[in-house]
Amino acid sequence: MIRVGREEVVWLWVAIEPKTKSILDMRISLERSMLVAEQFLQELIKKYGKYPVSTDGGTWYPQACRFLKLPHHTHSYYERSIIERTIQYIKDRTESFDDYFPCQKDNCTLEHVKNWFNFFVDVHNDMVIFAK
Repeated sequence: MIRVGREEVVWLWVAIEPKTKSILDMRISLERSMLVAEQFLQELIKKYGKYPVSTDGGTWYPQACRFLKLPHHTHSYYERSIIERTIQYIKDRTESFDDYFPCQKDNCTLEHVKNWFNFFVDVHNDMVIFAK
């Protein structure tokens, strides 16, 4: 969860490839639901094809996976450690400015937040590739 402007709370969705430790995609949304999870997974399917989905046990994921006919399981300990390490890295970067994205606009479209996370994903994935 991050804050944008004075009142907007947005949820961060992250897909990580545990073998390469790269971030496949990030998305922000104003709510957490099965519908948002399904839309996020559909975008991943468009980019990468259908693959099994490993999640943290959030109730919205199994339903979305069933609807999309994707195999689903809860993280193994190995997957969880890699994913949690990457999520903690993201948290460390956003907490450096207090999980708060300033915004002065009324009816903000959140483009500046989306752009920041797109840049973050590019830099992170470049560092993962460079480290090998």
